[in-house]
Amino acid sequence: MSMRGRFITIEGGEGVGKSTQLAALRAWLQTLGHETVFTREPGGTPRAERIRELLLENSSEPMPPICELLLMFAARATHIANVIEPALARGAWVVCDRFTDATYAYQGAGRGVDVTQISTLENLVQGSLRPDLTLLLDAPLELSAVRARNRNDTAGVTDRFEREQRAFFDRVRNGYLERARLEPARVAVIDASAGVESVSESIRQTIQQRLLDRSHG
Repeated sequence: MSMRGRFITIEGGEGVGKSTQLAALRAWLQTLGHETVFTREPGGTPRAERIRELLLENSSEPMPPICELLLMFAARATHIANVIEPALARGAWVVCDRFTDATYAYQGAGRGVDVTQISTLENLVQGSLRPDLTLLLDAPLELSAVRARNRNDTAGVTDRFEREQRAFFDRVRNGYLERARLEPARVAVIDASAGVESVSESIRQTIQQRLLDRSHG
């Protein structure tokens, strides 16, 4: 029977460099010889990706925050059952671009949804599943906003979340940092304002110290 795999999540607001760091992390983890599954939220399965489209589309019909919250967890439920849990059970490492901390940051801090409602759904949908390690890429809003704007200019499109005002992203960032304060053993804050290679090195060192060294001890 294989050992259960490790579950790593990468979190952060818009423009903190998650995509760049996920690519670097993929290359590094492959050198370690672990089977690694890279996935994202909302999304990660065909059904969850369809829910993602609903969440991100610009629509004339307003989306109530509770509707947004339930869609997030609906996508998460199918993602956990069909991708994350089977991978962990066979001993693979799972690296997920955003997970439930994003719900606390975006829907909780950003939209003002009561955190007890989020935690109720978290327990219902996830049971005991929690990430072994969460890497929170954090950068001052001045920097991340410029990066996000440059990315959107290149793509030529913005989704429903990217159109939010600065105050929203301020709340999201503070919501993320609050998660790190509440769970320092799980959430590692990585300074994403440093150079790309420096951030990659911080991520590798954190995984080494918190997951790899421990597993040999």
